[in-house]
Amino acid sequence: MPSRNPGVITQDWEPVVIHKSRPKGQDLRDPKAVNQALRSGAPIQTIKKFDAGSNKKASPVVSVKKLEEGTEPAALDRVSTDVRQAIQKARLAKKLSQADLAKRINERPQVVQEYENGKAVPNQAVLSKMERVLEVKLRGKVGK
Repeated sequence: MPSRNPGVITQDWEPVVIHKSRPKGQDLRDPKAVNQALRSGAPIQTIKKFDAGSNKKASPVVSVKKLEEGTEPAALDRVSTDVRQAIQKARLAKKLSQADLAKRINERPQVVQEYENGKAVPNQAVLSKMERVLEVKLRGKVGK
């Protein structure tokens, strides 16, 4: 039989403390976790972000001071009839619908419709995309 050490027996093990991991941000937004917190009476923080979920593009800003002084016209310039007709003729020559053109320039079909109806305020970026797809000059002087 093996002999035992008759000395004092000591434990050389350190106590192990297990900490619960903190919940991640994604887990806190989970609807199940929110409902569980509501049921248990835990505090819940809700934040409404400005323009959250809207996919609207910023409209041109007209300075109120300039409008009051009369240095800036109240009405914004619209697409000219020459540009409207050029867009429409080039689109029809390429046999594209307004929706197809909008898809190719990565804009909404409503944007193309507004340009062809003359209701849109000219945006150089959109006109540039249309020029590239339709292969027609829409901006600047034709003689350049």
